[in-house]
Amino acid sequence: MPEGIELPEAHHENGDNPLVIPVSVTISILAVLVAAVTLLGHRSHTEEILLQTQATDQWAYYQAKNIRRSNVQTAADLLGAVAPQDKEKASALREKYLKEVERYDADKEDISEKAKELEKERDLVSRRADRFDGGEGLLEVGLVICSITLLTKRRGFWFGGMLIAFAGVVFASSGFFLH
Repeated sequence: MPEGIELPEAHHENGDNPLVIPVSVTISILAVLVAAVTLLGHRSHTEEILLQTQATDQWAYYQAKNIRRSNVQTAADLLGAVAPQDKEKASALREKYLKEVERYDADKEDISEKAKELEKERDLVSRRADRFDGGEGLLEVGLVICSITLLTKRRGFWFGGMLIAFAGVVFASSGFFLH
């Protein structure tokens, strides 16, 4: 009685297909590269989201300063338009409010610049993430095409897969050189 079910592959040695070992090693290397590029892409997308949140916070701060500035400007305008009982006190208060308006205007400029800076950095990180994503896609396609070699025993698939995977590595690597 047989001790188990014998599969037809059990009788074959790697001598039947000399591509098994090099293609398997290539597939393993590509899998590691896919994992690394995927991690880089995920981290870039996370950084992009954080930068967007920071930029949005800056614009909200800008809007708050603008609202305060408008309120103070309105108070200063009212003090200049109505006839107060104590003109000196009203004039001093109006000057104080006008200085506050100037301060808010200066603050708004700084806040606006910071928000624009964050948006610019976010856009760079977004382009970098896109490069990593594209590289990941090409690496995955290359990995699949290399694996077809094991089924078809045709060397062309192996070389084609490596070529596409190499394009993926180059594309993903270009993300590091964006400025």
